[in-house]
Amino acid sequence: MSEKTWEMPDGIYTALVTPFSGEAIDHKAWRTLIQRQIDAGVSGIVPVGCTGEAGVLTEAEREYMVKSAVEMCSGHCAVVAGSGSNSTALTLEMTRKVKQWGADAAMLISPYYNKPQQHGLVAHYRAVARGVDIPIVLYNVPGRTAVNILPETAAELSAEPNIVALKEASGNLAQIERAIAICDMKVFSGDDGLNFNIFGLGGRGAISVVSNLLPGAMVRFWNAWSTGDINQAWPMARAFDPITSACFVETNPVPVKELLSLAGICNRHPRLPLMPVVESSLTFLVQFYESTLAVLMQNDLNAPEENA
Repeated sequence: MSEKTWEMPDGIYTALVTPFSGEAIDHKAWRTLIQRQIDAGVSGIVPVGCTGEAGVLTEAEREYMVKSAVEMCSGHCAVVAGSGSNSTALTLEMTRKVKQWGADAAMLISPYYNKPQQHGLVAHYRAVARGVDIPIVLYNVPGRTAVNILPETAAELSAEPNIVALKEASGNLAQIERAIAICDMKVFSGDDGLNFNIFGLGGRGAISVVSNLLPGAMVRFWNAWSTGDINQAWPMARAFDPITSACFVETNPVPVKELLSLAGICNRHPRLPLMPVVESSLTFLVQFYESTLAVLMQNDLNAPEENA
């Protein structure tokens, strides 16, 4: 067992969207998004990840977002900043920068497009882990990268003292169960639709998209589970199902930005090559927001524990 450099707190981490105003970052909306998470009591936020459209952000934009998140979250919750790419050299450079910008940890997506072998993944992550002094969260999302971090690979990497957690979004519960069993690091759900299942397998929380909308409800859900109140956690988990489906009706984060826009929190527009949802999806999202989500969001931070 390696002695980890940082104990990543259990609980809910929100993979935050990036709000745009025209071609620029909407600074006011960004701070509003962060403050909602702090008020809800999340364990942490994840700026400039996949949900934050990291691949289309400039370095200056990333710097602003990480630094402002660190400033606002200090004393409240952790900041786990995305810094991965499909280039090991660039990943190392960006991970050094998020360390300089004050992030508590860096989250590294597995290299996309290159499709490295498993021993290539080990070499990639080791090079970064040994090249910068910051806790690292591995991010396994084969649907975006075309490469799967197998449990044995994750276990080998977990021997590195500063590789502290794995965000698992493979959708393969048998694989996730094995990773939890054999890895010397925490495993977090990266798939909102499987949060309850992954918690039950030993997951230590979730890195969530849905909590952009309902951070208070997601925290209450985790608190119910973590305190052993399954009779409360199970119906809460199922209440999230239609919300999760709405958030993924098209490519993330486009639908969740539409829903946040309907709530008046930030602009709906993503940055190219993403586009706003098609008309049929928009009609569905507007109806869903008006019929279901609006009241939930209005009451989210003050809702009683039993309501999701």
